[in-house]
Amino acid sequence: MRRTFWFVAGAGAGVYAMSRARRAAEAFTPDGLRDRLAALSLGAHLFSEEVRAGMAEKETELRERHFVGLDGGPPLHLTRKGTD
Repeated sequence: MRRTFWFVAGAGAGVYAMSRARRAAEAFTPDGLRDRLAALSLGAHLFSEEVRAGMAEKETELRERHFVGLDGGPPLHLTRKGTD
C-alpha cells in the first residue's frame, strides 16, 4: 500500500512538473513572447484609461467644490444673466 501511494504521488508530481515545464518553454517562443507583450500593452492601456477617467472625475469634483468653471470663471449655473 505504501509503495503504491508513493508511486502514484511520484507519477503525479512528474506529470505536473512536465506540464509546468512545457508552459514555461512555450512562454519563451516568439508567439508566447508576442502574446505576453500584447497582454502587457493592453494592461497598460486599460490602466491609463482608468487614470484619465479618475483625473477627470476628480477635476470635476474640485471645480464644483470651489465654484470654478472650465474657463476659470464661475460655472454657468452660478452666473446671473442680465446683470453687468
